[in-house]
Amino acid sequence: MDSQEKAKEIKEAHLPITGMTCAACSTRIEKGLRKMDGVEEANVNLALEKATIKYNAEQVKTADFEKKIRDLGYDIASEKAELEITGMTCAACSARIEKGLNKMEGVNNATVNLALETASIDFNPSQLGVRDMIGKIEKLGYRAKVKSDRIAEGKDHREKEIERQKMKFFASLILSLPLLWAMAGHFSFTSFIYVPQLFMNPWFQLALATPVQFVIGRQFYIGAYKALKNGSANMDVLVALGTSAAYFYSLYLSIISIGSHGHMLELYFETSAVLITLILLGKLFEAKAKGRSSEAIKKLMGLQAKTATVLRDGAEVTIPLEEVAEGDILFIKPGEKIPVDGEITEGRSALDESMLTGESIPVDKAPGDTVIGATINKNGFLKIRATKVGRDTALAQIIKIVEEAQGSKAPIQRLADKISGIFVPIVVTIAAITFLVWYLWASPGDFAEALEKMIAVLVIACPCALGLATPTSIMAGSGRAAEFGILFKGGEHLELTHLIDTVILDKTGTVTNGKPVLTDVILAEGAVDEELFLKLVGSSERLSEHPLAEAIVKGVKERGINLDEPNEFEAVPGYGIKAVVEGKEILIGTRKWMTESEIGIEAAIPMMEKLEDSGKTAMLVAIGGAYSGIVAVADTVKETSRAAIKRMKDMGLEVIMITGDNKRTAESIAAQTGIDYAIAEVLPEGKAEEVKKLQDKGRKVAMVGDGINDAPALAVADIGMAIGTGTDVAMEAADITLMRGDLNSIADSILMSKKTIRNIRQNLFWAFAYNALGIPVAALGFLAPWLAGAAMAFSSVSVVLNALRLQRVKLNQRQV
Repeated sequence: MDSQEKAKEIKEAHLPITGMTCAACSTRIEKGLRKMDGVEEANVNLALEKATIKYNAEQVKTADFEKKIRDLGYDIASEKAELEITGMTCAACSARIEKGLNKMEGVNNATVNLALETASIDFNPSQLGVRDMIGKIEKLGYRAKVKSDRIAEGKDHREKEIERQKMKFFASLILSLPLLWAMAGHFSFTSFIYVPQLFMNPWFQLALATPVQFVIGRQFYIGAYKALKNGSANMDVLVALGTSAAYFYSLYLSIISIGSHGHMLELYFETSAVLITLILLGKLFEAKAKGRSSEAIKKLMGLQAKTATVLRDGAEVTIPLEEVAEGDILFIKPGEKIPVDGEITEGRSALDESMLTGESIPVDKAPGDTVIGATINKNGFLKIRATKVGRDTALAQIIKIVEEAQGSKAPIQRLADKISGIFVPIVVTIAAITFLVWYLWASPGDFAEALEKMIAVLVIACPCALGLATPTSIMAGSGRAAEFGILFKGGEHLELTHLIDTVILDKTGTVTNGKPVLTDVILAEGAVDEELFLKLVGSSERLSEHPLAEAIVKGVKERGINLDEPNEFEAVPGYGIKAVVEGKEILIGTRKWMTESEIGIEAAIPMMEKLEDSGKTAMLVAIGGAYSGIVAVADTVKETSRAAIKRMKDMGLEVIMITGDNKRTAESIAAQTGIDYAIAEVLPEGKAEEVKKLQDKGRKVAMVGDGINDAPALAVADIGMAIGTGTDVAMEAADITLMRGDLNSIADSILMSKKTIRNIRQNLFWAFAYNALGIPVAALGFLAPWLAGAAMAFSSVSVVLNALRLQRVKLNQRQV
């Protein structure tokens, strides 16, 4: 009992965080949270800007986490909901509701207005939903409903961040351009370029560079302060150090030029300003990538119906989805989405459950069968009783799995960040020693010369090349990959892909085309000829909305056969159809349908089983009361799948197929494509579990899929690859989108990753080589600051030129 009570105390909180700039920020917050009493585990996902915390509710509350995060210099994002409340009679009622809401875990602030009969609630959507708050109000004895269909989105802060980064970048660009222009006039070989005299004035340059350095570049100083305060060093420290060295050296030269004639030419205001401008451009791209990384959850939520038609007080009423309660009777018309999980109480229909299973063939449903929220009712009227609502539905569980899988991914620690933790203090130490040696011994008492030598060390150590080494390679590599239809969502995914040794392929829509087609037409002995047979079958299926019927009709038309309108038509869910065409009664469907119609089908059973063994859906056809043949429909393998799978195996990759389909179909497809191992009859949660099993064995796993049902596995895999011809949700949940739907793109993406990683390592080597050679030369006094600046600029140019070599990489597929 004690262990059970202890287990109940452990809760999980998800907090959206704003203000993080790099992996060091997420690491800092993780360390701070893990040190708190009662915290079992804390993970901070930089891309999602979210903290996932497991904690003992008896020892610590979410409010304590929020305070800790704010103390570390960051903030918490939240959402707002507006509710209409009925039943309040006095101020005591509004106060009671307000108090009750504010006590709920995840509610930051709730205000109830008695006169307007409304509640405005600021809350954390990761911990509770609108339905939870409505339930709380109803428990207090009042009624509530959503005031507006629109609930403020928690990602507004991301959109605002992107706008802020845009404004900073363009302001910095405008201020930096005159400085860049002035730099062009510094060299003899560019003397032909006209430079306005004003641009050469040190005080004019100071006026332009100062706001860039301290107003626009303020975020780098704040980031550096936070890092140093917590005993670490990141790229913010390097940027602040390098730009400050260039800025203050230039300021020093400007000051000592007072009283002299002419303008100083050896200024480095443009170095600091242009560096900040380029880094801001990178921050802008980063902010956009962060915004896209959480679109998967938004689109998953968008799958659910917005409203539901329910039976309330004996009448049909349409209400917002949030107000559906367990036990409600819902009315579902043909073509509508199922709002929540439930059980059919009345009616028959075929339901498109592809969002859950990934299979394109609808499932026939009858009274007593369960239905899943967000699936589509194809052709019949249904009444269902709600059994699971809100966070308990299957779709909500899929969303939760995706969130947890994404939240558990630690950001990849970049090599540059790791080295910078050692690099920065070493450079500062060398610069300080250089100053002391020159001031005390080399040029005793000459403060200006000692300062120049120290700043030369800092300028040559400016992290221009170090900062450009990784992003330029990633931009060039990902840009080249995009030309071949391979879209990497972020640089960390481009870095990690080269480590993949196991590829898991979803079947439907990935290995196969994902759409059923007419594959076989088999006539019984003595039956009508094939053309008439197909005409009667196609005409009979013409009025059916079932995807199998659509595949048959399309296949018949592609054979050039004209179809007639049936004189009579009846669809019997779970069995088949009955129609009258040209005066003949046509039955198409299952064994059971034929048996109940007293049609002799004994001779057809062996062929039907053979077709089913090969992964096809076979339907029996009776014309005029006699068995006449079989039509088979199947999802066909993509033309390029077999060759692409062979190519992956040749690269040393283990290729596995996984599907929610039956074992017989899975083994048939695996045999056709050369896959050695197939896992069948697996639900979405199971796919993620299979990925985890391989990861536990030390494998680096890539999951490739195209459906919503693949989203949990795509998220938990080391690399998730979505087929671009599939659903948007799969593409947003994945790390890489393969736009062409060709499995060759998998091998191409791994090849591109390997070449990019090699290029990054080369860049980092040269970036540090310049410093390793330049710092000693500068410390010995053989490198003037302006030469140090030129060397620094040259190192940046060489890094960029090396990265551009990736634009010539050849891949298997044709370029766009």
